[in-house]
Amino acid sequence: MNLAIIPARGGSKRIPRKNIKNFNGKPMISWSIELAIESKIFDNIVVSTDDDEIQEIAIKEGAEVPFLRPADLSDDHTPTAPVVKYVINELNQLGHNYKNVCCIYPCAPFIKPEDLKRSLQFLDKGFDFVYPVIEYTHPIQRAMQKDSEGIMKFIQPSFELTRTQDLDKTFHDAGQFYWGRTLSWLSDKKMHSNGYGLEVPHWRFIDIDNSDDWHRAEIMHEILNRA
Repeated sequence: MNLAIIPARGGSKRIPRKNIKNFNGKPMISWSIELAIESKIFDNIVVSTDDDEIQEIAIKEGAEVPFLRPADLSDDHTPTAPVVKYVINELNQLGHNYKNVCCIYPCAPFIKPEDLKRSLQFLDKGFDFVYPVIEYTHPIQRAMQKDSEGIMKFIQPSFELTRTQDLDKTFHDAGQFYWGRTLSWLSDKKMHSNGYGLEVPHWRFIDIDNSDDWHRAEIMHEILNRA
């Protein structure tokens, strides 16, 4: 059995009410719920929230909210893994048991159902976790810093004269979703260093942290979803 968990707390400092703010005609979280439903690979889709309004919207959109998240797991500094673990344990007490659990972020409107299906195949091959990654557009080995006088200095001087095409590719977490075996989530394994990276294209990724990001994401999303 497969479980989808969408963690969506009520507080958001940089973009107030970010998880339910209108995004191209729908509350942002609606896109993640619809994605999970459309994929047809989940036995249950659960939203973990501390917020009554988010709970109401989530249920209306077709997700389940069997319990509210406690305050100690709802502040700005709470990582994802403890929230997922909490939901799994609570559902276990209600008699539910799942083989695999996918944490889908509520503010990730560029995920496609195929991403979830394709990554699940890798999980079935024996990996503890699977999550999407993006290749850095420029080799990070040639990253520079600026000193107090404005002079640029390479962080790794040994690569100053190395051609970019001769450097290894590097990636970063796309911050969209994380598949994991239930036992892996419960064993407190680190999902990044114990996971398979599924490469996704740059044009389906944007980190929405401020109003400019939000506006750009809406434009991109509208263009990509035109019939």
